[in-house]
Formats: sequence, C-alpha cells, structure tokens
Amino acid sequence: EDIGVRSLMFRMPEATTQADLLAKVAELNHDPDIDAILVQLPLPAGLDEQAVIDAIDPDKDVDGFSPVSVGRLWANEPTVVASTPYGIMALLDAYDIDVAGKRVVIIGRSNIVGRPLAGLMVNHDATVTIAHSKTRDLKQLAKEADILVVAVGVPHFIGADAVKPGAVVIDVGISRGADGKVLGDVDEAAVAPIASAITPVPGGVGPMTIASLMAQTVTLAKRRANG
Repeated sequence: EDIGVRSLMFRMPEATTQADLLAKVAELNHDPDIDAILVQLPLPAGLDEQAVIDAIDPDKDVDGFSPVSVGRLWANEPTVVASTPYGIMALLDAYDIDVAGKRVVIIGRSNIVGRPLAGLMVNHDATVTIAHSKTRDLKQLAKEADILVVAVGVPHFIGADAVKPGAVVIDVGISRGADGKVLGDVDEAAVAPIASAITPVPGGVGPMTIASLMAQTVTLAKRRANG
C-alpha cells in the first residue's frame, strides 16, 4: 500500500480441489479490478501446478511463469518475467555490471530462477551456461565464470575453490543451518576476498525479488490502463 498497490489475499481451504482453484483463477482473470495474479507455489500434493499456471491470463501473470510469458522472454519480446531473475538483472545494472560478452554460469535450472535468468542474460548478450545436478566437473565450470549465479538451496555449496578471482557472485540460495542461522549457497566468508562483488544472504537477492514483484505489478497495471 505504501506504493499505491492494493493487494488481496485469497486463502483456499485445505480441501480445495483442482476445479475449485481453477475457478478462482478464472474469476480473477475476468475481474476488471485485478491487474496481477500470483499463485503461491508450491501447491499441495494432488493439485496440478502447471495447469493452474497455464490458466492465468498472461496479461495478469506477474510471476512470468505462463507459457506465453516464457515464450515472449525467449523471443526477446517485452514481457513480465520471474521476480528473482528480474531483481538480479536490476541489481547488476544498479552497480554498472554489464553482462554483455561475459561468461555467465548459472547453477540451478528451476523455472523460478535458472531458466528465466538464462533467457534474460542471453537477451543482454551474455554467453550463458546452465549447470545442474547432472553437470560434470561443475566446480571447474563455475570457476570459468565472470558472473556466477548459484540457486540450489544447499548451504555453502560453493566455496573459494569454485570461484575465479575477480568474478561477480550472485547467491540466490537461502536456508538455515543446524544452529538456525540463515545461510546462502555460497560460503561468503571464503569467497568474498577473491570475488569482485558478492551478494549477501540475507539482504541481497531477497529484497530485490520483492521490489521487482512490486515494479512488475505496476507495469501490468499501466499496460491494462493504457489498453
């Protein structure tokens, strides 16, 4: 509300069926007062997550997960994209870090971070590699990156031995250690001395994700207002 955005939360009962959820999405799709729709993921077992995402009007898809939004991204057409990748690109831009011509390695291939971020990076002329659990010699690959993005959800998955001196390191992961301390996917204490820049956890990518969600909500509202 501080930025003029009014949000509504719809809490569906635990016994909600697929039909119930799709009906709610359809209702919001047709509501002229609704500019953006976000479904909190993951959904409970028994519900078809992709079917729900597919049902969202692409012009209200603030998460950028619908097939239409994804297609627009990879076609390098104007579209809303997932908030975390959007936030990462905004963060790099804010610090004048140009990705054009850079070797970017993204560890993690989720539809929420890895895949859409790869599309954005390619659209900004980076050379991109996506690494994942089946990637061989992953740490060696990571060490070749000018910009390394880690989004696997494993505390301290990346240490100094997997980072090229002078690399920019983006830590997307967030989890808790045995002592309850919030940890990232990167061992910040070990990596910070050799990286040219590194995002902290917490307080790095997380706030940018929230800000990006708000920014793209405003974008959708303006598009709808302008026809």
